[in-house]
Amino acid sequence: MSYTALTIKYLLFLFNLLFVITGIVLISVGVTVKEYYISYEDLLDQQYFSTPNLLIAIGSIIFIIAFFGCCGAIKQNYCMLITFVALLVLIFILEFAAGISGYVLKGATEEYLKGSMEESMKHYNDTATNEATEIWDLVQNKFECCGIESANDWDTNVPALNGSLPLSCCTIPPGTVGEYVCNKEAKGFHKSGCESAFGTYVREHAVTIGSIGLSFAAVQVLAIVFACHLAKQVKQNYVPYA
Repeated sequence: MSYTALTIKYLLFLFNLLFVITGIVLISVGVTVKEYYISYEDLLDQQYFSTPNLLIAIGSIIFIIAFFGCCGAIKQNYCMLITFVALLVLIFILEFAAGISGYVLKGATEEYLKGSMEESMKHYNDTATNEATEIWDLVQNKFECCGIESANDWDTNVPALNGSLPLSCCTIPPGTVGEYVCNKEAKGFHKSGCESAFGTYVREHAVTIGSIGLSFAAVQVLAIVFACHLAKQVKQNYVPYA
């Protein structure tokens, strides 16, 4: 084997070690983003969970691919190297798809959220289920917001509140628990709507998925080039009759 092929062989082996690390990163990012989203599951479209799941699946598959790459490079096995290249191309496509999906979700966040938030708000204080109540209180407390676009959304969608607002629409001053009434004139009232603040939170994590997916897809190209060149050298020098 030529000096160039030998160099690429060890570079490919080193790359596979880094490749395993990228797999761990992909799994970590997928799990983390999914954990961020899971608390707001009722307000989010299932696509926001499908994309992190795809990252987790890609990261898991990478461990299998790295095995073929390392064995193929060390043993100079042409068939294993070709399998490695084919799997790298598949991973490249999946990572690229995950990256694009992340940016698509970022652009569609406002559209997705508005409809789901309106529907969920109508079930606030519904005796049949408290899921809507819990998630709205969580969002309004965490992001210090009120309603979808403004507090007026509560008057429109939940007339049973009779002009008052959920306590989560306000930051309750210390010592007033049990006596505090939240309304638009109350001290500590959250004036901004939740669609903007919560939407920014959702978009930021969608962008994380998009940037990780596309960045790693770009790195895959280098691995594919290395693997193809090494496979060519192995075929020429060791299996000339193939």
